[in-house]
Amino acid sequence: MSLFDSNAAEERPRANITPAVLRWAREQSKLTVEEAAKKIGVKPERYANWEDDESSIRPTFPQLRKAAKVLHRPPSLFYLATPPDGFKPIKDLRQSNEHRGKPYSTALVYEMELAQQHRENSLELFRVLGERTKPFSMSADIDESPEIVGQRIRSHLGIDFNHQREWRANGELNPFNVWRRAIESLDVLVFQMSRVDWTEVSGFALAAETLPIIVVNRKDAANRRTFSLIHELAHLMLGQSSASDLDIGFSGTFDGAEIEVFCNAVAGAALVPRDDLLNQAAVRSHHRRSEDWTDADIGILARAFGVSKIVVLRRLLVFGKTTKRFYENLSSRWKKEFEASLAEKKQRLQRELNSEGNSFRTNPPQDVILNFGKPYVGLVLDSLNASLISINEASRLLGDLRVRHFEKLEQNVYDG
Repeated sequence: MSLFDSNAAEERPRANITPAVLRWAREQSKLTVEEAAKKIGVKPERYANWEDDESSIRPTFPQLRKAAKVLHRPPSLFYLATPPDGFKPIKDLRQSNEHRGKPYSTALVYEMELAQQHRENSLELFRVLGERTKPFSMSADIDESPEIVGQRIRSHLGIDFNHQREWRANGELNPFNVWRRAIESLDVLVFQMSRVDWTEVSGFALAAETLPIIVVNRKDAANRRTFSLIHELAHLMLGQSSASDLDIGFSGTFDGAEIEVFCNAVAGAALVPRDDLLNQAAVRSHHRRSEDWTDADIGILARAFGVSKIVVLRRLLVFGKTTKRFYENLSSRWKKEFEASLAEKKQRLQRELNSEGNSFRTNPPQDVILNFGKPYVGLVLDSLNASLISINEASRLLGDLRVRHFEKLEQNVYDG
């Protein structure tokens, strides 16, 4: 049969998806049949048949992958017998003018749903493995001193300044990864998302008595992700689910501002303790309310603590080592530079993807670990190796990871 035969397309293998799930995903994405069809690249009549329970017409596998991308869902979701339950609403504490008061984007809603599904999967895997989870025991009250809560976090996680200085010195440990592993040891699920623009949200937290969740935005710089991680941990300690960004300093007039200011202050105190900062030679050499700080001065301190420069600058202001005017001017400039660097990075990656014969490649096993975290990935692999789930089920639980990548994934999890 010729490839140009008009009936050739009808002979291609079809994805036997559930029409009701496809219809649910489209409606969740706030798209009409016509809009979804246009984005996927098919006629509206054909797409409508895919959603029709009485029709025998189903998408090809390439069409399913395109639909999944358009609707911000994993391809495996469309094989469910019924649409999944929606996510539980969480408090919106985003601060940027661009997103304040607006509903969550489809991509963010999807990440919230996905995170809760991962938690449910984890609870089920713990059950079938016969293992127990630790209850989340850390707590805080918004009337407490952020400095005290920050120190409590460090003590609970077993982190002191000597550890922080070693992270950069030995060239092996990324500060974000170290903080992440310490938090994961408390049976907190820490995920990273990459579908949501960093300007919409820095991270979100889903509180629970067991297996609470923190999700940070992988599109953010590593040091900003570290701050997001501790910021969201503070939300969990308050027993609160929330979605927030970091563009708030010391005050605010919007709903929830007091909570965000508190969580930011706690994160700063946990990452850059007062005494350890004030004992640094560079800090001692500057007088109170100094405006003589250079980028290099602050950069040295930032590297010592494994945080961004803005975190150090904010802590210097808290302890009266600089002025609010200097803080606002310098942080504004850094924000513009950060946005420009992200835009340039995005353009560079796009050029690499578009260039002929480019060598840009992803590393699926490593990406799975970065996105899901070793505890979750290890839980899936343990269940697979105990023959409690199939390889296909394991693939689905790990974001439709291809079977050929499992051997490398096991090496990275068990031997890394």
